[in-house]
Amino acid sequence: MPVVREYLPNDSVQVNALALLAFEQFKDSYHDWLAFRAKIGNMSALADVGEIIVAEVEGQIVGAVAYVGPGVPKAEFFRPEWPIMRMLVVAPEARGHGIGRALAQDCLSRAKRDGAPVFALHTSELMQVALPMYQRMGFKWWSTAPMIHGVKYDVYVKQLDG
Repeated sequence: MPVVREYLPNDSVQVNALALLAFEQFKDSYHDWLAFRAKIGNMSALADVGEIIVAEVEGQIVGAVAYVGPGVPKAEFFRPEWPIMRMLVVAPEARGHGIGRALAQDCLSRAKRDGAPVFALHTSELMQVALPMYQRMGFKWWSTAPMIHGVKYDVYVKQLDG
């Protein structure tokens, strides 16, 4: 079972490499893969606006996600008071072992800690593993989001019980 822990600054190289590895399978779907790759390859920069959480197995980071709390600046298609999850990534060889769910659950716990009634994320139908997982976790479609390099995205929200 993975160890879920706080991101440390010396994790940046592993986290950035993991983000690239996790999105590599989608490279043919994005119109400008090189521009998108530059953004996702700098996942560690999300530590400047949120809390990065990592999942580790035997000292290797196999999953990561960024939690951005309520009131923190975020894309305009999210309400400012909503905490959100960004860039949930899991190493291809580590998928199917509950790592993504554990990271998402950690974000939900943080949203509850912050007293938020709603938690949001944006994802694409392209994410054929992540989207169904979010739906099983109780996320519901909220609205469309702007396309990212030619890929359609939608906003999903989950109501949190007090």
